[in-house]
Amino acid sequence: MPDKQLLHLVFGGELVRPDSDQFVDPTKVHIVGIFPNYDEAYKAWRGATGMTIDDAHTRYFIVHLHRLLDPSADGHKHG
Repeated sequence: MPDKQLLHLVFGGELVRPDSDQFVDPTKVHIVGIFPNYDEAYKAWRGATGMTIDDAHTRYFIVHLHRLLDPSADGHKHG
């Protein structure tokens, strides 16, 4: 049986300020992709950040989609 699928989203773009998490134009956010595990997402994140290393206003993020899809998987009881 394959390992449990733990989806991760990698995305980023130009931020209002380097210390912010708000995008200048949310319609222009770059969606790198959805990946089956953290290791693959991290590789994609490193590739995206490497292309924009000289731009302090551009930042990429990894979102743990599996936590949004199944909040109980974190061991927390909800509602």
